[in-house]
Amino acid sequence: MIQLTALTQEVLTAILKSIDEGIHVVNTEGRTIFYNQVAAKHDGMEVREVQGRHLIDAFPSLTEESSTLLKVIKTGKPIYNQAQVYLNLHGTRIDTINTTLPIFLGEEIIGAVEIAKDYSRMKLLAERLLDLQKGVNKSKKKKGAKQVNYTLSDLMTVNPEFSSLIDEARKLAKSDSPILVYGESGTGKELFIQGIHHESHRSSGAFIAQNCAAIPETLLESILFGTAKGSYTGAVERKGLFELADGGTLFLDELHTMPIELQAKLLRVLEDGMVRRVGSSQNISVDVRVIAAMNVHPNVALMEQKLRSDLYYRLNVFTFSLLPLRERKEDILYLTHYFVQEFNKKLKKEIQGVEKKLERFFIDYQWPGNVRELKHTVEYMMNVCEVSRLRYEDLPIMLRQHPSQTKVKSSPLEGLSLRKNLEAVEKSLIMNALEESEGNINQAAKLLEIPRQTLQYKLKKMNE
Repeated sequence: MIQLTALTQEVLTAILKSIDEGIHVVNTEGRTIFYNQVAAKHDGMEVREVQGRHLIDAFPSLTEESSTLLKVIKTGKPIYNQAQVYLNLHGTRIDTINTTLPIFLGEEIIGAVEIAKDYSRMKLLAERLLDLQKGVNKSKKKKGAKQVNYTLSDLMTVNPEFSSLIDEARKLAKSDSPILVYGESGTGKELFIQGIHHESHRSSGAFIAQNCAAIPETLLESILFGTAKGSYTGAVERKGLFELADGGTLFLDELHTMPIELQAKLLRVLEDGMVRRVGSSQNISVDVRVIAAMNVHPNVALMEQKLRSDLYYRLNVFTFSLLPLRERKEDILYLTHYFVQEFNKKLKKEIQGVEKKLERFFIDYQWPGNVRELKHTVEYMMNVCEVSRLRYEDLPIMLRQHPSQTKVKSSPLEGLSLRKNLEAVEKSLIMNALEESEGNINQAAKLLEIPRQTLQYKLKKMNE
């Protein structure tokens, strides 16, 4: 076996200590030659308890077959993103996701390095959330409490197309077929879906929502389908969200972030109504209506291979596309006045409405955050307004600096005045940079190649 020189080992140690990941390096004998503090924290160990020891002495539950480090030393082949569950020296269960790579010197393997991510706490939190959800469902059923907070009547609109969509949702809510809802962030997808559940014959059943992007993909399967006792060290029989939603509705948000492999398992559940807990060979029948939502257009998700085509066609029985606020112009002022009255009650104010200049801004603005952004904007203004009507001056500073308010129109030059024309060009460049960076001052300053402080000063002068 080739030994690392003192200089090589010193350089390697310095590099590995600077990495903010759990790093564990063993030689070909399986003895630890480097183990950083991050890895020790993940494993619930002290560095001295692992450093210099054989891997199996430090982690007695591991074997030559189950250890990813020892397997890589034996095969010389890397292992990427593999889950590993083991007990540390003190008997505590550790869950990690490891990438394990062989270390070669020339053509000879001299050891292996493992980069580990700790999922123990995340898994514990996920399991507690499942238990909490189970308790909430039982409590609501016992008390006869409603399962959702919103109905379709809570979707405020005077837009004919959106009103027609809501009417169609009322009719299709009676079906048990799956539904796919597409809409930009802030268009009210969850409110819309809660409304469908409320109108369905499942309204007294559970309504469970899960954002697929909020849980690491390695845990999402067990969250959805549950776990069988012994599926991993310390695993217990635990229902997943499908079982908890039995007789009700399961809302899967940001479906396109679900791993493709897991989408195949979801499709099987939709086809035969059977789930299988992780680690089990037994199928369990469930009666669940699945409603999925995406803030990416389905065609884009299909093209980028973030959504299986067969799953899309199965969900595409009923599809709803929620209009962005910029395409519901008549709703902008209607919702603004509704929110003013709502916050009058909450804040104990008596704001009478909005001034004309502000109305014009609201109509012209594109509202990339849709209804959510409008509501939060009105909430901010209601808190700072000290007169009887909301004014343009009450807008958050980033909206007042929006390109639509300061963009220079393409018109003839202002005579031959060098100063005025330079100011106009500068203003146009600044607004374009802010638009490109979506209002991020630091990014805009980089695009303009000027210091952030300079940009802030220029913006202040522009708004005086």
